Amino acid sequence: MTHDHDLVLRPTEAQTSAALNPPPGRNGGDLVVETLSGLGATTVFGLPGQHALGMFDALRRSSLRYIGLRVENNAGFAADAYGRITGEAAPLLLSTGPGALTSLAALQEAAAASAPVLAISSQIPTAGLGGGRHGYLHELPDQQASFRGVVKSVHTVRTQSQIPSAIAAAWQSALTAPHGPVWVEIPQDVLLAETLLPQVTAADATPEELVPRPELTAVAAHLLSGAARPAIIAGGGVIRADASGKLRALAERIQAPVVTTFGGKGAFPWNHPLSLQSWLEDRHTTDFLEDADVLLVVGSGLGELSSNYHTFKPRGRLIQIEADLGKLESNYPALGIHADARLALSALLETVSAREDETAPDRVRTVLDRVRERIAAQKLTQEQQLLANVRAALPDDAPSFWDMTILSYWAWSAFDARRPNTMHSAQGAGGLGYGFPAAIGSAVADPTRPVLAVSGDGGAMYSIAELATVKQHDLAVTWLIVDDGGYGILREYMTDAFGQATVTELARPDYVALAESFGVSATRTTLVTLRDDLAKALAEPGPSVVVLPAILRMFAPTHID
Repeated sequence: MTHDHDLVLRPTEAQTSAALNPPPGRNGGDLVVETLSGLGATTVFGLPGQHALGMFDALRRSSLRYIGLRVENNAGFAADAYGRITGEAAPLLLSTGPGALTSLAALQEAAAASAPVLAISSQIPTAGLGGGRHGYLHELPDQQASFRGVVKSVHTVRTQSQIPSAIAAAWQSALTAPHGPVWVEIPQDVLLAETLLPQVTAADATPEELVPRPELTAVAAHLLSGAARPAIIAGGGVIRADASGKLRALAERIQAPVVTTFGGKGAFPWNHPLSLQSWLEDRHTTDFLEDADVLLVVGSGLGELSSNYHTFKPRGRLIQIEADLGKLESNYPALGIHADARLALSALLETVSAREDETAPDRVRTVLDRVRERIAAQKLTQEQQLLANVRAALPDDAPSFWDMTILSYWAWSAFDARRPNTMHSAQGAGGLGYGFPAAIGSAVADPTRPVLAVSGDGGAMYSIAELATVKQHDLAVTWLIVDDGGYGILREYMTDAFGQATVTELARPDYVALAESFGVSATRTTLVTLRDDLAKALAEPGPSVVVLPAILRMFAPTHID
């Protein structure tokens, strides 16, 4: 009788020969890039630094494609988007101390949005670890501590033999639901020292499946089958799990209206008869969801935005499917199902009974009509037309990446993403500067489609350096900059709260001339010409910038009657 633990994978004669005769001139950095290649990585992002040079030198002896950005935080945003688009773990190579710390905001966004980023950082030499008194350049007393509260897992290397296993474990962690950023750190001397270890030819890091407990999905299916007014909130977990098809099948079987959160844009067809779209900051939508006798929440923690600023008070039975255990029932009591969204929805589809409900589409239309009437009464036709023109100019399958700016806030609620996994924003953590570098990561992941980045002039200044990156790599990214002369949404918030705005007005460059100085084509457009100018820019190969001088206003949300 043979047991699994008795099985040993015996190397071939060629593998044995190669292991006994490794090529000369390799170091610890080679073990890093060999492990990444063995795991299936093809592209890495990053920015070199003194302690990390062993990794970067090893890149020239590998087949990995390196995309170097000009700021570590931007490199992190690019890796985040690459992970979202491909579903793969995106390697991010960083140096010790300041370089590593500069990536923190990007890693926070990746954590909030469940984007798989594999950050690998150098460390000071092994002799200085733990002492905090050696005076090494870039030294931190405890570098890991700066990341432990942000990333999903931390992995430490102290010898070359630990490198393949640590990176493989981090890779597995990043891609196990919920996806997320992970951290590996390797001392400078370990990276630089010559190695006689055999080449890493393959690595096994299969993500663990997060399967729902069958007794819980049985109860959930029973509740949904017997519901009189079921409804569904679909979050970013549906997108990360590639579960949009399962979601639609379930919604249609039980005739449940669906609201997509801002992180779940595109998870459900916008114009479907059961689609309540994404008007979460509207009391009409909140009332509808509160009235559901059974509410299924898939891949959302029902945080501040998804709960209409915590004013949502469900009266019916709540079922929550969530891969992140920390978010499960964290805001509302529910039948909590800790599982990957795709696996849980599949389990529900196997047992849920079909419902007939001819009133559901009519109830959806009533809510959407009320929302449109409320928005129309605010006389914000300029903003609505601008968003419609962006949608008309953007090909249906083209990804878009939105910074924290007024037009993006409109897009969260009012933009039709048209395809799953095509609209992304920084609303997870809410940091500025996300849109343009994230679009770079998307263009690297899939160069067959144009990519749109949207920023305000305030957020754009975080990313200007990356104009050099898109030019250097000739990436098909079109950057729309809405120039309102300052931090527009903060100007509006401060005016509403204090009667006037302070510190929100900004001196800024001529963005058209600035882009052209990088060799990037640029156009100054107007509200009238935007649609044509943007469509033209998106259709042309290579990078481009479209600048729209405009002061926009945000629609007034409603939290209470």
